[in-house]
Amino acid sequence: MQPSAENGADTHVSIATRFVAARRAGVALPGFPGALPPGIDFGYRCQDAAIALWPDRVAGWKVGYIAPERREPGGDERLVGPIFASAVYAASGDVLDVPVFVGGFAAVEAEYVFRLGADAPAGKTDWTPDEAAALADALHVGVELAGSPLATINELGPAVVVSDFGNNAGLILGAAIADWRRRDAAELVCSVAVEGREVGRGGAASIAGGPLAALAFALSRNARRGRPLRAGDLVTTGAATGIHDIVAGEAALIDFGAHGRIACRAVPAAASEAMTDRRDTAC
Repeated sequence: MQPSAENGADTHVSIATRFVAARRAGVALPGFPGALPPGIDFGYRCQDAAIALWPDRVAGWKVGYIAPERREPGGDERLVGPIFASAVYAASGDVLDVPVFVGGFAAVEAEYVFRLGADAPAGKTDWTPDEAAALADALHVGVELAGSPLATINELGPAVVVSDFGNNAGLILGAAIADWRRRDAAELVCSVAVEGREVGRGGAASIAGGPLAALAFALSRNARRGRPLRAGDLVTTGAATGIHDIVAGEAALIDFGAHGRIACRAVPAAASEAMTDRRDTAC
């Protein structure tokens, strides 16, 4: 196992710098770029340093679930990572080409995505699901593009996931769900197929505590780290059917039934600059 970065030369800034360089170059990393984070708080310090280095604004946040056996004692049951504006894509009905790190990690996840209608109040650091619901003005279907230059990111644990943007590489935003406040979670179902083979089925009811619990966590965790959520922010709420690996050349279809289908194809990250005209500029 790699040594801990707690008191070594591998500071959160040096780790962030190496992750950012790999992401900007569109290349994979042979291993974690330094000593492993000693805990999730160190991972967030890496994440904050990387956000400061990244040449784009944060348009929202992904929320991921941490399995009980992987949590720190008394620690968070979820984690967050930034979604950048240039990596938010609008679903259009066509197959959307999305970049992946060849030799790194890439996956697609069916998601229910909140859009906030107002800024979170300054100083409020604890949120309930009901309070979170009052701040949201829309719920969309969408696809998280999980991705990292580090192929083993999920195997190395939540602190490592947090340190590299929460293992996020983008978001495909689909249709808004009408009357979402009055819908039962059991009504919201979805499935994922990769290369024509179904690999996962689930829905909003599959998300631990429900989508609003994930939104409440994002509001609370980000407020405590000095990054309160803002009007217009997009917040994914967790993998509704699981995490489904994908490699360059493969296509995925994410089906939300009456709420639409989203199709995408993975292409090498080196080609991503040619796709900027496909990105959503409304966020």
